[in-house]
Amino acid sequence: MLVKTFQAASMAEALRMVKAELGPDAMILSTKKEKTGGLFGFFSKQVYRVTAAIDPVRKPAPSAPVPPAYREQQVRERTAKEDLENSMLAPLARELRELRERVEALSRREEPARQEPETGLPQMAAAQEAGISLNNIPRGDLEEIKKLLLNTLAKSQEGGGARTIQWPNAEQSAAEGQTGAEILPEDSPLAQELSRNGISTDLIRKILDTLATLPVEGGSQTVRSRLGETFGRLIKFAGTLKLRKNSPRIIALVGPTGVGKTTTTAKLAAMYALNRGNKVALITMDIFRVGAVEQLKTYSRIMGIPLEVASTPKELEKAVEKHAACDLIFVDTAGRSHKDKEKLDEMKNFLDNKIPIEVYLCLSATTKDRELEEILSRFSIFQISKVVFTKIDESESLGNMINLLMKDNLQIAYFTTGQRVPEDIEVATSAKLAELILRGAPNE
Repeated sequence: MLVKTFQAASMAEALRMVKAELGPDAMILSTKKEKTGGLFGFFSKQVYRVTAAIDPVRKPAPSAPVPPAYREQQVRERTAKEDLENSMLAPLARELRELRERVEALSRREEPARQEPETGLPQMAAAQEAGISLNNIPRGDLEEIKKLLLNTLAKSQEGGGARTIQWPNAEQSAAEGQTGAEILPEDSPLAQELSRNGISTDLIRKILDTLATLPVEGGSQTVRSRLGETFGRLIKFAGTLKLRKNSPRIIALVGPTGVGKTTTTAKLAAMYALNRGNKVALITMDIFRVGAVEQLKTYSRIMGIPLEVASTPKELEKAVEKHAACDLIFVDTAGRSHKDKEKLDEMKNFLDNKIPIEVYLCLSATTKDRELEEILSRFSIFQISKVVFTKIDESESLGNMINLLMKDNLQIAYFTTGQRVPEDIEVATSAKLAELILRGAPNE
């Protein structure tokens, strides 16, 4: 028996390697997910190991029938890409069918109409019903139209790869007499994708209306790029931190428990210290959660960044003064339930001092709309400067982010998309937000 272990960045890729080298009859002996490289889990990468075997002599046994439960799972696992593709083809197919039926109706009624030239009533009724005039349309032309419609309809219903969604340019739209509202109806594929993400109906309408007013320059553009430009007009994006000349920018991260503030603080420190070469210091106020200080100490030691612990407002002031020569100081705070008003007031008093601290609110992308609104309302006592959305990778849909940002006119600073430090964080941009919203859509 031949036994071999395969390693890949994803389980699907590892299984493809097994099939390619050992064939479809290979038997999976074990699967394992683990992290490799790095130090203390820092900068490590996740890999999948699959051990498989095959008997090169024995004739493989006939494959067992696929269980119904597995078949159902395969159906459920159809990608959002396929769903969106089908939703794009359905309206086109429906319109072509309707037009074909109208042409066929005209063809059937055309001959009797010619036999009654005095009144012309059948001909007028058919034209009125179809919305097309039969005047001066020869029968041969009608047959050609029918053939063209049938061929086009057949092509639209054929399977295949992902379609390209393109925007008509200004000349095409003018020639076809189309306005932005006609190009982007509320039942369009884009509107359906926005709705699937959980964006509220009134905001979808606002997004489509804004998108329809954008100028189209130089030919066709993708849905993703146009949507990104639209988000850029409707949502505030903070961009990269700008440094001060004579004093550090001090940023405190606040938020509910479990949203990943400590990891996000470490990611921000690594982004600006390791990737951009800025002088950074860390301060932690999270002395209540078991292991929180030790976790940040480990990160600071690996990155070579100083860390201070502050348990009182006075200690916070001293820590800031100690590192006044830094470009950036990131402050990690203790997680607080938005329902615990007493603890929130206590933290507010802690941060209310002569130090110019910018407060960033950390929110999880997995949180529901109503709870996000409640969290924002309770944490608004901190005079929130910007928001950071964490756990993007754990959320199936991101409409809750759009709803909150647009309704409350918030400024977004960063997205985090995993646990790796510093890889899984990036500056929030309108283009990236559009990419995240359309991540299940076909390639445009």
